[in-house]
Amino acid sequence: MPQTREAISHAKAAHVPIIVAINKIDRPEANIDRVKQQLSKEGLLVEDWGGQTISVEVSAKEKKNLSDLLEMIILLADVIEVKANPKVEAQGVVLEARLDPKKGPIATVIIQHGVLTPGVAFVSGTTRGKARALFGEQGKALKRAEPGMPVEVLGFADVPVSGDLFQVVPDIETAKKVTAYRHSKVKKEEPARPERISLDELFKKIEQGEAKELSLIIRADVQGSVEVLRDTLPSLSSDKIKIKIIHEGTGNITESDVLLASASNAVVIGYNIKPSPKILEIAKQENVEIRSYDIIYRLTEDISKALAGMLEPVEKEVYHGRAEIRRIFQIPKVGSIAGSYVLDGKITRNSLVRVMRGQQVVQEGRITSLKRIKDNVTEVLKGLECGIGLDKTKDIQEGDIIVAYAIEKAKAL
Repeated sequence: MPQTREAISHAKAAHVPIIVAINKIDRPEANIDRVKQQLSKEGLLVEDWGGQTISVEVSAKEKKNLSDLLEMIILLADVIEVKANPKVEAQGVVLEARLDPKKGPIATVIIQHGVLTPGVAFVSGTTRGKARALFGEQGKALKRAEPGMPVEVLGFADVPVSGDLFQVVPDIETAKKVTAYRHSKVKKEEPARPERISLDELFKKIEQGEAKELSLIIRADVQGSVEVLRDTLPSLSSDKIKIKIIHEGTGNITESDVLLASASNAVVIGYNIKPSPKILEIAKQENVEIRSYDIIYRLTEDISKALAGMLEPVEKEVYHGRAEIRRIFQIPKVGSIAGSYVLDGKITRNSLVRVMRGQQVVQEGRITSLKRIKDNVTEVLKGLECGIGLDKTKDIQEGDIIVAYAIEKAKAL
């Protein structure tokens, strides 16, 4: 039930009400009491067991009790007074956004007020647009989207940011004025990122009375490691601060982990796994600390030192960029040169590199030379071709990805 546990963690971090739909009750092996017992271990005691969590037993396949589930949702919405005004200009929130190579920027928006129709102008954060088309479930074109509906919107000038408000405005000229003002405001007054807790600053915050709980999100290579960490880390709690594991799981650190850490002011711990460059970049944007370990003793030692104010700065990997090897050239007296295309970020001479073939690390080393056309250069940016010389070229192939990075000794994210 890792996904269920993750969903519960997100809901608790966001302080939103929870309704549990226990699905697949049509199956002969369905064990509803076992599910309820597992939920109770996650802090969700259902109503018929004496708790306050609403639960509905359903079968999505057989469409059984779905009306009961909808009734509970409507009832809870009435209790907490969730209301929408359908008569105002459409408003909503961007849930996620992406750049489609053919359709351009697309965002999934949940409508909160008003009715959204194609052709209207809108603003979202510092971007604007005109709704060229609306799509609902399974890509079906829509003529209108009402409150409570998630809808894909085409027509953004740029890819919006998840979490930004979406607002319909009278016309595209108004949209331009609004976004121009917001751009100027951002330039004049760059908003400070919210201060997050980190192991480096933990002792100072404890002494100042600003930290009474250290929340951790744990990711490990195998379940056995997760269980050891689950038992070990809370025992390091002191009279001044409690260590709490708010989410755990096996496998790589995910974007969802980072966003949960951001929402709950937690530190992400990886054991026997390394975060991908994309995850490191997201963590940097969210101001979330990620720490990776391969020995449990070092992890517990770091936390103990953090509690005592003796933690030393850590070495962290700083992502530079990625390049795809398009062709390998054999240069006399020089050796192999990887003719490459920079996919994102930048490639810098003397950077450390990790050569990836799919998810496998083929080799690690350093860039010894970097050429752009015939010139020696110090860096090459995204979208440009270059020739990369590596200190090790024995195993590289066309199609491999060169990940460039640096190791810095500094405070964590």
